[in-house]
Amino acid sequence: MPKENITIKDIAARAGVSTGTVDRVLHKRPNVSKTALDKVNKALEELDYRPNMYASALAYNKTYNFYCVLPKHEQEAYWDEIEEGALACADFRRDFGINLKFVYYERFNAAAFTRMVREFFTAKIDGVIIVPTTLEQTARFTEKLTERQIPYVLLDSYMPDLKPLTFFGQDSFASGYFAAKMLMLIAGKEKEIALVKQTRDGKVGSKQQANRETGFRHYMVDHFPEIKITEVDLPLDEEKKEYDGILEKFFKEHPLVHHCITFNSKAHIVGQFLQKSNRRNIQIMGYDMVPKNEMCVRQGSISFLIAQHAYQQGYSSVDALFNAIVMKRAVNPVNYMPIEILTKENVDFYRRTAI
Repeated sequence: MPKENITIKDIAARAGVSTGTVDRVLHKRPNVSKTALDKVNKALEELDYRPNMYASALAYNKTYNFYCVLPKHEQEAYWDEIEEGALACADFRRDFGINLKFVYYERFNAAAFTRMVREFFTAKIDGVIIVPTTLEQTARFTEKLTERQIPYVLLDSYMPDLKPLTFFGQDSFASGYFAAKMLMLIAGKEKEIALVKQTRDGKVGSKQQANRETGFRHYMVDHFPEIKITEVDLPLDEEKKEYDGILEKFFKEHPLVHHCITFNSKAHIVGQFLQKSNRRNIQIMGYDMVPKNEMCVRQGSISFLIAQHAYQQGYSSVDALFNAIVMKRAVNPVNYMPIEILTKENVDFYRRTAI
């Protein structure tokens, strides 16, 4: 008998019990004797029964509130694609009563994050997607989720000690190592390269960026120890109009620098400066296929971009919560995104919304 055609009557006949008893067992209701429970479970095993979870979930007519916790960001940022993907999945699963809401926190503001967490738990929550801040702050947040038995997904930065339901993102160390290897294909004969950072109080915006830099430096030590890596900081506290002055001063003082790399999505800041200042002999490598970066790739001031498939991460995160909470299915605990490199020649073929 095909598994999908097995009915409660079939199970009851095999077990020698009533259909009402089978229904109580399948829906984990009380008032079932151990003898009857053992008979039904044996029949289920013999028939290799698989419940139609889609039909059950639709019939249950329940609503589920999923929350996505992201850092505050500008429009046309990397996080926009995360949001687009998450919303697309929530819309696809709308018949199952999936509601998706976004909550934003300020990076580098521990007090604001604490306030956000305090307010967060006043709502009804079934599942959460989190872009972590520091390990300490995120751990305090996830401990509260665990206490309330609320599953959560990590995006962007993998923190295995937190034991999330699952993670979506790149292996950031491997990504940085790969970035160095690709950059050195065109910069292997240089004496000096620049590492462009954006920091506040000496800290970069995420653990992921720090891990990318670690991977990058490991490759350079292993293969190009003679090349000097000079840092230039575009402080997050500065007005954007000040960045051109910082970059102008840096490149005048470092005439040997012809190649730069940054580990966030803001390579376009340098790319646009290079175009305005007509510095055709300098190029930058960066991350993320955001519109401003894409334009600089097309115009030639960004040589390489590493794509993270942000849309797919957002979509898959909501889908993981759906499968775990609604469909009661197991999900993979770690899901690494591909490390893909984009150039002027192949940027048109990048499928931003592919899932």
